[in-house]
Amino acid sequence: MRNFTPEDLIAFHYNESSLTDTVAIAEALESSWPLQEKYRVIQDAARSLDRAKTAPRRQSVEAILAYGMAEIDTPTME
Repeated sequence: MRNFTPEDLIAFHYNESSLTDTVAIAEALESSWPLQEKYRVIQDAARSLDRAKTAPRRQSVEAILAYGMAEIDTPTME
């Protein structure tokens, strides 16, 4: 069995792995308890990220908007 990296498992979780890797990981998950545990950690982390509710600071949003407005007001040099 191939050794799968955390990056391989993350790509598998988000359906971003190649077909070959997807099949290989799915088969390995059926028979490898250590790999199942590693994948479970990735699933738990993904769920935690999905539940995280954060909002940018108002100051950050205002700075981004000000930068965008400055870009609009600046004539291009042609």
